[in-house]
Amino acid sequence: MKATSALILGLCAIVAASLVGNGLTGLRTGDRFVTVKGVAERYVDADLALWPIRFVATGNTLDEAQRKAQSSREAILAFLKLQAIDPGAVELLRLDVTDTRANPYSGNGAQHPFVIHQTLMVRSTEIERVRQAAQNLSDLVDSGVVLSSDYGPGGPTYLFTGLNDIKPAMIAEATEAARDAALQFARDADAELGPLRRANQGVFQILPRDPAPGIMEQQQPVKKVRVVSTFEYRLR
Repeated sequence: MKATSALILGLCAIVAASLVGNGLTGLRTGDRFVTVKGVAERYVDADLALWPIRFVATGNTLDEAQRKAQSSREAILAFLKLQAIDPGAVELLRLDVTDTRANPYSGNGAQHPFVIHQTLMVRSTEIERVRQAAQNLSDLVDSGVVLSSDYGPGGPTYLFTGLNDIKPAMIAEATEAARDAALQFARDADAELGPLRRANQGVFQILPRDPAPGIMEQQQPVKKVRVVSTFEYRLR
């Protein structure tokens, strides 16, 4: 009787061990997967330029400051026309008039108590014309216009607005690159590539073509668009 019981217990232990072993093997097989990344990059040209040109005019009287401001506006518009920039691309923005005598912290010895700041915004798709005009800005300074750098960037901002147009092709490129990497891994691991387990498209980045300290992407007319997508494939 004791021998029979021991035999039964032994058989049960063998069967249980076999089931547990098969279960763990199936779990490991089912969880076999590979994570790969696909990268897509391309260079694009900016298609919109925003260039705020801010100037300052001062005077002992408000009329004097206004006359100088009008003269500066006309000089800027003439300069932009000479640079072949469409007058319709130029918009007059904020106008700030300050009487420094009204500021108790400025003192009463200001040489020109009335100060006028105004901004002209150039918004153009003619990227090369804007870029050339910005390089010739010293001509405007030579004509007597006093420019101010206390508003916006020190030059044009170049934007790329066509990201949605290139997204599908870049996603397809990143997906193909990731699958190629997964296939290579499966071959190296002596396995077969199974179905897709999980996918993450990734974030599109617009980067400067030439990364350098102190130079922002918005200052460069040519940019690099990059996306890194992540995929998980099952292995068989």
